[in-house]
Amino acid sequence: MYGRSPARAVLFLLGVQLTALWPTVAVEIYTSRVLEAVNGTDIRLKCTFSSFAPVGDALTVTWNFRPRDGGPEQFVFYYHMDPFQPMSGRFKDRVVWDGNPERYDVSIILWKLQFDDNGTYTCQVKNPPDVDGLIGEIRLSVVQTVRFSEIHFLALAIGSACALMVMIVIAVVLFQHFRKKRWAGRAHKVVEIKPKEEERLNEEKKVSVYLEDTD
Repeated sequence: MYGRSPARAVLFLLGVQLTALWPTVAVEIYTSRVLEAVNGTDIRLKCTFSSFAPVGDALTVTWNFRPRDGGPEQFVFYYHMDPFQPMSGRFKDRVVWDGNPERYDVSIILWKLQFDDNGTYTCQVKNPPDVDGLIGEIRLSVVQTVRFSEIHFLALAIGSACALMVMIVIAVVLFQHFRKKRWAGRAHKVVEIKPKEEERLNEEKKVSVYLEDTD
């Protein structure tokens, strides 16, 4: 028995060293940070992550909610091999899994938004041995109508500029068309006047010759 103790001690120390050398890093989580949605609509709360360890059956995802007006943190959703929806509370039958762990996506969809859904949603991912890391947060604002964002303003400005350019091009084309039509009408009148003028001159010459012969 005493002869085996040194061997066991060596194996134990070797195991400790291998555990210490295992590359454990923090899970990094990425979210959209701030979202705004209209009351009564659905919204996708996007949460993705990166981890050194391969994604397997040990992966767990926890979504929680902190109301904006204060109050205790509430459970929203849990995932471990399978999605687990809340059995009671405000999010019962209103949240569904929309993630794909193989693509490092652990997003959810929240249905039928209400004004009291305003608050901060947290996304926590653990992928052993990577279990530490910051918790992802999304600050959701539920509004009556979506505010006019900079993207919408840019799209409107570009659309208005394009419409103005089209109107200018149409105006130039129409101006050139009517200008050519007007010059064509004037040229036609000139052509008609010239033969009549020539006929008049010929008649005058004939009368002049006749008068000379008569004299």
